[in-house]
Amino acid sequence: MPAELIAVFAAVSYALFTVYGWFGLNYSSALVATLVSLASRTIMLWVAVVFTGGIPQFSPQALWVFVGLGVLQSATSLLTFVGLQKIGTARSQPLRNTYPLWSSLIAISFMHERAGPPVLGGTILVVLGVALITWQQDKQVTDYCWWHVLYSLGAGILAGVAFPLRRYGLTITNEPVFFAAVVALVSLMCSLPYVWISHRNQSIVWHPKALMHFSASGFFEGLGALLSLMALAVGTVVVVSPIVATTPLWNLLIAYLFLRDREKLNVRTALGTVVVVGGTIAITLGG
Repeated sequence: MPAELIAVFAAVSYALFTVYGWFGLNYSSALVATLVSLASRTIMLWVAVVFTGGIPQFSPQALWVFVGLGVLQSATSLLTFVGLQKIGTARSQPLRNTYPLWSSLIAISFMHERAGPPVLGGTILVVLGVALITWQQDKQVTDYCWWHVLYSLGAGILAGVAFPLRRYGLTITNEPVFFAAVVALVSLMCSLPYVWISHRNQSIVWHPKALMHFSASGFFEGLGALLSLMALAVGTVVVVSPIVATTPLWNLLIAYLFLRDREKLNVRTALGTVVVVGGTIAITLGG
């Protein structure tokens, strides 16, 4: 299967992760969402390891790369949430979604990947289109300071670093299922201190519908992570990263098709959709 198609499936999976997480938050808190979704993702991926032959032979160097990626993912998530809190969705989401630019820059500079004008132009179009789709007025943030943008920008940069590291680790030992499970386990372990500290300030509501939705959310997040690694195993960072970044487009389409009473399509989001699709086509043809 082409890397581009696998990357599209990864983007759709990440979109479903977001949708189910949103459903669950109607019944419970973000703390429960974090704990249940991470646990679900970890269990799903380790079950996949068992059914694909168990723990394979691997290079210790590759293992350490993916252990580091698990820690990096936790730091990225923390910066993302802090950015949302400090500067709001309108400013934070476009900055967070610049990661294809950083991924491509690192891959071209240090991994000697080649990206022609269609791929570079498509990457820029995807980032601009995602910014149009995710931008919205945010009047709740009143204590905005310019340097708070560094949280969301830092999250975008760390996410950008992660894609080349995944590709590098897979060139040492090509076992995407096992290493996706490793990243999930490390991320879960790193999140436990946050959960322990935060449980004093956030309510814990074990609502059955919330557990069901958060479990589905974790499943699709794990599937998205696995598909991203599978795409990187057969494709390049400069092609895979921007296609996975089209997740907000799929979020918009899913919400518009199934949640029309909650999601309104306007000129800006329609334009963003066209730009993202055009960028994705350019990357696919150019890759």
